Amino acid sequence: MAGLVTKHNDPNASLGWGERIGYGTGGFAFNMINGIIGSFLTIYFTSAVGLNSGIVSTIFAVSKVFDGISDLIVGRLVDKTKSEFGKGRTWLMRMCIPFAITTILLFYVPANIPSMAQYVYVFLMYNIVNAVCLTGMLVPYYSMVSLVTANPYERGLLGNIQQIFQTLGNVVINSTFITLLGKFTSSTETLYTQRAFTISMIIYCGIMVIVSLFCVFSTKERVRDTETPKTETKTEKKKDENVMVTVKALLSNKYWLLLTLGNFIVFFIIIFYSMGTVFYCQYVLYDMTKYSLLSNAISISQFAIMFVTPLFMKKFGKEKVYTIGMLVTTSGFVLSGLAGGNATVMIISNVLKGCGVGMAGGMALGMVADTVTYGKLKTGVDTVGMGNAGISAAQKIGLGLGQAVFGWVLAAAGMDGALDAQGIAQPESVSIAINIMYGWMPAVMAGIIFVLFFLFYRCERDMEKLQKAQS
Repeated sequence: MAGLVTKHNDPNASLGWGERIGYGTGGFAFNMINGIIGSFLTIYFTSAVGLNSGIVSTIFAVSKVFDGISDLIVGRLVDKTKSEFGKGRTWLMRMCIPFAITTILLFYVPANIPSMAQYVYVFLMYNIVNAVCLTGMLVPYYSMVSLVTANPYERGLLGNIQQIFQTLGNVVINSTFITLLGKFTSSTETLYTQRAFTISMIIYCGIMVIVSLFCVFSTKERVRDTETPKTETKTEKKKDENVMVTVKALLSNKYWLLLTLGNFIVFFIIIFYSMGTVFYCQYVLYDMTKYSLLSNAISISQFAIMFVTPLFMKKFGKEKVYTIGMLVTTSGFVLSGLAGGNATVMIISNVLKGCGVGMAGGMALGMVADTVTYGKLKTGVDTVGMGNAGISAAQKIGLGLGQAVFGWVLAAAGMDGALDAQGIAQPESVSIAINIMYGWMPAVMAGIIFVLFFLFYRCERDMEKLQKAQS
């Protein structure tokens, strides 16, 4: 595996494809497990264990608070890490096995204990898996983009490659998980048995550990404090980079703040179209057979565009591709608002959404690395861990708040699930609310980000000026 590592130690030189792919496999590893947790954990708790879905949902919601806090803690740990393996790879190596073990235990809720004890077990294990182990891999992994290379193009390319591998992780789970449950189920009537989930998770978690270690040993961190004399000043070496200094440096970094806002908005609208597609098909189109067409229009176009975004990035730069992506995303949501229930127009609008989010998402990770470098050049404070942690927290808050807002708006519009069971149509206000949330509300939010980045985001230009001034 070490043969895949690019032979040079120059942080500004190009990487080989072996190391680029090696980095991408890390995204495949954790997103494969994350995809299972996101898609199948609820049905495991309710169908295989028999827990109440309302209580389980409350546990998930409350746990988001701990999850967000842990991002900042792990980010600080990454910043302070000193190891021969580097700041990021060290934590991937440390956390992949605990992540595997705790995830298996999460899918092994003891059956012969009181129900209250089961809920306590779920709360504890869910938070250990997400707030401790998964965060302990995600933040260091995203930080590695800033640590493996200082080359702006390579950072953008690594960000795009990891997006491709993360999507591939989802494809693998979607294609194999149900089959594996069927192979190991202990029942002739249902796939959702304790035995099926536990054995399947042992297999997937074993693969995750192997692939994570492959990522560790097929990459190399070249950007270290002692290896960047051109961009380091005496002031930097003397700074006591405590938490408040780091936070102050981030809050004074206008480009990091803009990108954090951008990530919050993108993930807010992602949950809107992920949830919204189901509701749109059921209560606007009144045809659930269209669900596969509409959802795949987003997923397939998003996956496809990421293979060509590196070409756009090389020609135009990361921030321009990101900004254009937000414009395309905005146009897709506007078209959704204008579709008026036309399924063909909706498919076209979802292709635009997928292309736009794919362009922006493919650039985002490399742009985070650039904002961290810009901030270090400007303030002398290295915020690679906390900077990536803040972005990660913004994404999680966007997903959680987006889900809550969607439910609150539906409730305010008068949606009543009991009407469906009686065969009675929902009030027209529900269809109107869904149209607003599936089209116009995300369009306004994405449009604001487009305008802000178009007018104010010039990180690549300003970073280059600072590098020249300090060389």
